[in-house]
Amino acid sequence: MADKKLQAKGNPKAQHSGAQESKAEPPTPAAAQLAAFEAAMKLFHARKLAEARTLYQEAAKGPGSDVAQRARLHISMCDRRLEQVSVHLNGVEELYNYGVAMVNMRNAAEARQHLEKALALAPNSDHIHYALATALALSGDAVGAQENLRIAIELEPRNRALARQDSDFAALANQPGFRSLLYPEKKSW
Repeated sequence: MADKKLQAKGNPKAQHSGAQESKAEPPTPAAAQLAAFEAAMKLFHARKLAEARTLYQEAAKGPGSDVAQRARLHISMCDRRLEQVSVHLNGVEELYNYGVAMVNMRNAAEARQHLEKALALAPNSDHIHYALATALALSGDAVGAQENLRIAIELEPRNRALARQDSDFAALANQPGFRSLLYPEKKSW
């Protein structure tokens, strides 16, 4: 014990180590690089690509070569995904097919955009109303989904049976208006 006291007495760092432990030290460049990369990954997975790209650029400048390499790889992935590919679709069926593909990919916003264009060209198409209802349901627009499904059922009654089995409407299935649309024969809901 006396040796430790002497070591602490002769070593100014040892004397102040308790005070230094209580103060937060700034992160090392490697720790800052890793923190930037991890934050960028969270943004990347949340599809906030522009913000993620900025953090990847920060991480690419850090001292860790493997983290920097992975950051550069992710920068190029962000760049590719941020490039707006202009899709030129001709006609109702191309707009509809692309919209359905976007619904299947769970890209509700883009699906809605193309299905609304298709519907503007063919307003009495039950299949387009139905597809738009699924896109709206996926995006959380219960009112819009219900209205488009109602029209799809009016235009083609078989759409009611399809909607009863469609997992895209599962989130709305317990809403009273939606239930009465799918099961009009059950008035006790």
